[in-house]
Amino acid sequence: MAVALSTLVEEADRYLASPKIADYCPNGLQVEGRPQVMRIVSGVTASQALLDAAVEAGADLVLVHHGYFWKGENPCVTGMKQRRLKTLLKHDISLLAYHLPLDLHPDVGNNVQLARQLDITVEGPLDPDNLKVVGLVGSLSEPATPRDFARRVQEAMGREPLLVEGSAMIRRVGWCTGGGQGYIDQAIAAGVDLFLSGEASEQTFHSARENGISFIAAGHHATERYGVQALGEYLARRFALEHIFIDCPNPI
Repeated sequence: MAVALSTLVEEADRYLASPKIADYCPNGLQVEGRPQVMRIVSGVTASQALLDAAVEAGADLVLVHHGYFWKGENPCVTGMKQRRLKTLLKHDISLLAYHLPLDLHPDVGNNVQLARQLDITVEGPLDPDNLKVVGLVGSLSEPATPRDFARRVQEAMGREPLLVEGSAMIRRVGWCTGGGQGYIDQAIAAGVDLFLSGEASEQTFHSARENGISFIAAGHHATERYGVQALGEYLARRFALEHIFIDCPNPI
């Protein structure tokens, strides 16, 4: 069964409330392809590898978390950008991308979906006084040592995380998927025992160590695989479409 591209985009925009969320890139339809959609291919980033796999899979639409046209980037359609856009346009494939709306959503959002992967009970936002901070805080059903929790992360993510080990048992966790390491100060203020993000910066080590909490960097790509899958599954159910998630390996 096919659905009009315009209908699918309208529903995705509504579901994620994307017009209400300020971001560093355009959210929604970034490249327009054929007017009818039957098969969605989703992935974390609209890389050439994902686009090639989508062509091979016969996709009508590619759904991603990391799309194109970021604020401050060179607008010229040359090199890598030209090759990516040429692939989409040549094969009449649409590109649908959601960045912060997909981080923030209370059901299919990256942060909520990661909590489900790690069996964390969500308690609320990381910084209730500043909802522009993208992240959550929650609790474990049973306390765990930092190393035991790191093993849980490794099993869920399929890769060994970077652990800065504190001395306290882990009961309360703060987290922000992707490049959320800068929110460690908000996590410390929230009184967590461990903060988890996708990436780490040099100063993250010192912030964790000197404030007595544990820190885990589990991978930008790895922590953001789940939201786009959940959104793709939602749209597939909503419109009786085929949905395929393709995970292009990325160690970062």
